[in-house]
Amino acid sequence: MATQMNPKATEPTSEQLKALAEAAWAVRENAYTFGHTKVGAAALSVNGEIFIGCNVEHRFRSHDVHAEVNAITSMITAGRTQLIAVVIAAERERFTPCGSCMDWIYQFGGPSCRVGYQSKPGGEITILTAEELMPYYPM
Repeated sequence: MATQMNPKATEPTSEQLKALAEAAWAVRENAYTFGHTKVGAAALSVNGEIFIGCNVEHRFRSHDVHAEVNAITSMITAGRTQLIAVVIAAERERFTPCGSCMDWIYQFGGPSCRVGYQSKPGGEITILTAEELMPYYPM
């Protein structure tokens, strides 16, 4: 099966980023955690649809599902395979996806996929590209 990358993702509009952040904060409320960090994520498909996910922690921790992966797999479940952007909502000064989540982002969004985070509702959304976050990712 061919890799489902979109190496030439378009940049989301400011309205789309705002909608992604609002959706991420809303779904963050559903996070199931044992730790202190609730995370929400919203993924934007190439056709403008938003898919959401939150972190779901498992008592054995090795089975945790991260919010970014939850949102991306929701997108895939709906039959969409091209990712333009992901916005993450977490009450931390800085929050970027882990390496495993970046694998998912690269697989479906490619190096130009926009990855954003927001540390408080309505706050600034910091946007980076997947390539900026992982400049030596093997292509």
